[in-house]
Amino acid sequence: MSEIIFLVEGAPEGGFSARAVGESIFTQAASTEELHARVRDAVRCHFEDDAAPKLIRQHFVRDEVIAA
Repeated sequence: MSEIIFLVEGAPEGGFSARAVGESIFTQAASTEELHARVRDAVRCHFEDDAAPKLIRQHFVRDEVIAA
């Protein structure tokens, strides 16, 4: 695997939550810097060394509501 993608959303209680696409990996953090570290750690724990992706992509998703 060359890349893994995480969908990152703002958590209702503050901070961020990140969920991997196609893998059972989920983590949360209070800041983007902390999220980077937690996502890296979660990926290391989930995969064997030889199967770990080379890149981690974080796709930030947010909802915006505007007046019609």
